[in-house]
Amino acid sequence: MVAVVYVAAMFMAVMDTTVVNVALPALGRDFHAGAGSVGLVSVAYLVSLAVFIPASGWLGDRIGDRTALLGAIGVFTAASALCGTATTLYELVAFRVLQGVGGAVMTPVGLSMLFKAYPPAERVRVAGILAVFTALGPALGPVLGGVFTTYLSWRLVFFVNVPIGVAVLVYGALLLAGHAPSTRRRLDVPGFALSGLGLGCTMYGISEGPGRGWSAAPVLITIAVGAALLVAMVAVELRAHRPLIDLRLFGNRLFTASTGLYALGSASYIGTLFLTALFLQDGLGLSAVQTGLATFPSALGTMAGGRLVTRALYWRFGPRRITAAGLAAIAAATALMALVTTGDGLWPVRLIMFGLGLGVSFVFIPAQAASMATVPHARTAPASAIYNAAKQLGSAVGVTLLTTVLTVAAPARAASGRPVSDLTAFHAGFLAATAVALCAIPVALTIRDADASATMVPPRRRGAAKPRTQASPADPATGTD
Repeated sequence: MVAVVYVAAMFMAVMDTTVVNVALPALGRDFHAGAGSVGLVSVAYLVSLAVFIPASGWLGDRIGDRTALLGAIGVFTAASALCGTATTLYELVAFRVLQGVGGAVMTPVGLSMLFKAYPPAERVRVAGILAVFTALGPALGPVLGGVFTTYLSWRLVFFVNVPIGVAVLVYGALLLAGHAPSTRRRLDVPGFALSGLGLGCTMYGISEGPGRGWSAAPVLITIAVGAALLVAMVAVELRAHRPLIDLRLFGNRLFTASTGLYALGSASYIGTLFLTALFLQDGLGLSAVQTGLATFPSALGTMAGGRLVTRALYWRFGPRRITAAGLAAIAAATALMALVTTGDGLWPVRLIMFGLGLGVSFVFIPAQAASMATVPHARTAPASAIYNAAKQLGSAVGVTLLTTVLTVAAPARAASGRPVSDLTAFHAGFLAATAVALCAIPVALTIRDADASATMVPPRRRGAAKPRTQASPADPATGTD
């Protein structure tokens, strides 16, 4: 029951980003707003996520995971409906902030519930299922967004979440087992303020940098303020008795490496999907629907790779070698995209996207399965919050990095707002994504497979490891830092 509710919630959250991006031009036309103003629709959601993710672990422990998860899904669903009914751009931005509050809580709390419910031997199978939807959401988003905005209405990109959210709420309310609060500790207000504002300012700065220019005063000020707040947060949280952000978890080598891999992998993958959409539309002149269909094979690659990893590879080779191989595959796919030209047709792109999906499955599934293998059961919630914050920050940095490279390589686009006709600028962006994937390989090589041995169980033996409830007295996940 936990897996069904979490997968549906995560699918809504992951798909939301890419499906909305496709609708931004239509939003601008309806609200008579420029590109800079319309961009706030995406930025507001990302900043809201960054502000509230740090408190998600505390909230789940305080009011109970089930209550927190279903409440967050309810907020996200209601906010999606409000976004679809917005009559002004400012209303839409406000509702996106509310949507970010729900998304910030439901994903980390749901992941924490999964790791509490399933023993290490089952986690690679669960991670394989999650990776499919993690890849399916970004790949399906442009297809739906293109269909909605081209043939129907941009409002459907928000309304599409409503039936999913309502169904999940009813299902969860009826079938999801209750999880009692595990703590009565008060909210670490200094930690929440410093981490939320620090991450929010940083996310805003890096999101606005490519559009406004990195020398613009708002960008420089928000990034500087965000960095200063995060430094202060580290100093405060390391001295706190019960910190909101448990930075001591970074003393756990396996958790740190897995979190870093997920952040860097998200930067390369999400950034590449974003850049590919621009490349196919601005560079090759395809429609939004054609673009979505051309990038969709990445999800198929993830599905195929997921079966390979979970059924045959993970328990034989361990996360260290598989993640390194996956990063090499991502680097190869992005490098091949830098060779695509106008006369090549779409089949090379589709094949490259399939290979990209294979590489992503080789990185995300082992990293997620191994991430909590040595994290004590009682610290799963704060660890999940950090893990999800790293993913969101990595995705934003990836999009920002590739957009900046594109802008620098094609300054005429930044000055005039016209599409880039010279494919060289796009090729430079794909090579930047290649560099990110290659830089992540040394991180993968720091993993010790022995640390993740509890998760490396052959499929024929996994049936012996039954899912457990949160109240189970036996805790196979407990370990040492």
